[in-house]
Amino acid sequence: MSIKGPIISIEDDTDDQFLIQSVIEELMIPNKLIFFANGLEALLYLETTQEQPFLIICDINMPVMNGLELRERIDRNEYLRKKAIPFIFLSTADNPLVIETAYDSTIQGFFKKENSFHELKSRLKIIYDYWQCCLHPNLHV
Repeated sequence: MSIKGPIISIEDDTDDQFLIQSVIEELMIPNKLIFFANGLEALLYLETTQEQPFLIICDINMPVMNGLELRERIDRNEYLRKKAIPFIFLSTADNPLVIETAYDSTIQGFFKKENSFHELKSRLKIIYDYWQCCLHPNLHV
C-alpha cells in the first residue's frame, strides 16, 4: 500500500462510477482514481502495473469476472498477495451468504452501497481515513 498510490474502483455501473468520482472529488482525496468495469480488467492491470495502489474498492456483481472471483485470483497470485493492497467490497449485495463468502477470503471490509450521496460520502470518508492512518508492511513502497 502506498498512501499516494491510486485508488482502484471496480464498478460496472456508470452511475455508481460517477457518484464515487464525485465523492472522491468532494472529499478532496488527492489519490488518482482508476475505474475498471469488471474483475478481469482490474486483474490484468494489477498484474502488470508497477504502481502500488492505495486501496481497492470492489463491487460484487459484475460481468466477466465478479468481485468474489477477483479476490480469489488475487489471493492465489503471490505477486499480488505480497503487494497486500487493502481490498474493500462496496456493494448492494448484502445477502448474509455473500458476506460470509467474501470474508472467507482475505478482504479488509464489506460495506453496503448506500442510496444517498451523503451516506456514500460518509462511508468512503471512513474507509479512506482508516487506511490513511493504518500501518502497513508496504507503506513506503
